[in-house]
Amino acid sequence: MAAVDRFSLLYREISRSCSFYIEALAIVGAWYTVRKCVSLAFDTYSALRLHVIPKLSGEIDLVKKYGKWAVVTGGTEGIGKAYAAELAKHGVNIILVSRNKEKLEAVSRSISETYQVETDFIVADFSKGRELYPALKEALKDREIGILVNNVGMFYAYTDYFTNLSEDTLWDLIHVNIASATMMTHIVLPGMVKKKKGAIVNLSSAVCCQPTPMLTVYGASKSYLDYFSRALHYEYASKGIFVQSLMPFVTTTKMLAFSSTISKRSIFFPTAEEYASHAVSTLGLSIRTTGYWKHAIQFTLGECLPEWMWAWIALYLSRILRKQALAAKAK
Repeated sequence: MAAVDRFSLLYREISRSCSFYIEALAIVGAWYTVRKCVSLAFDTYSALRLHVIPKLSGEIDLVKKYGKWAVVTGGTEGIGKAYAAELAKHGVNIILVSRNKEKLEAVSRSISETYQVETDFIVADFSKGRELYPALKEALKDREIGILVNNVGMFYAYTDYFTNLSEDTLWDLIHVNIASATMMTHIVLPGMVKKKKGAIVNLSSAVCCQPTPMLTVYGASKSYLDYFSRALHYEYASKGIFVQSLMPFVTTTKMLAFSSTISKRSIFFPTAEEYASHAVSTLGLSIRTTGYWKHAIQFTLGECLPEWMWAWIALYLSRILRKQALAAKAK
């Protein structure tokens, strides 16, 4: 009987202790659930505000909000060309900056005739480095620049290992992807600050959300643009300047022509025109965005993956793309 009494007392003490811990865990679980629900609600609202509401609420007067001229670097192909056309559709005059004079003339004329806006162009090869910026500064000094789109960028010939890249390629990546946006911003930003309005859009890339092997230098250069954009926005927001980091996933442009798999339009890979149409509608709403709702879903899923898993998948796919490119090159 004494043993039974002792067991009964022990059981009651254990039950009392467990009850306390169960209640504590229940409180923690309830708090976690509430936080997740609030976070989900906030993310849903943000997505609707960024990708749905702007399409329903009508066009924003970009000329009134930022200024009558936009400078678009790398504006003769791909996203740059499509973004310039989308700005022109909103009545913004366009200055294209690229290295090919014939393409500049053709795109400039096409935009002017299609959207009835003024256009101009400047021939500049950003791979030349420091020597071309004094001329660019002189060419833009009397312009009322309201929007700067730092789109010009250089990709690998195909996904490859770091040591296979030539020194010339490495310097070109640095000059075109990093130096161009930095120096163009340095040229245009003082005029925006003086007017107390303006927008700067820097084309980063979704590959910088996680370390991406076989795109090492490209991804690192886009990470620079992402950091540069976000820090610059906080530095100049009080002066009326909006700075945006655009981080697209794959779009079907000539930059990816080395692969027959990812250069074709699909449900996941929009055309440059489709992407630009959505991206322009996010201007002034988000300082860091993929610019396109399908890309936003992909980006969110990518961030959820552990770094090692993202890197493993990226390395596996990059090896396949490299093999395809080399096989096509050998034909």
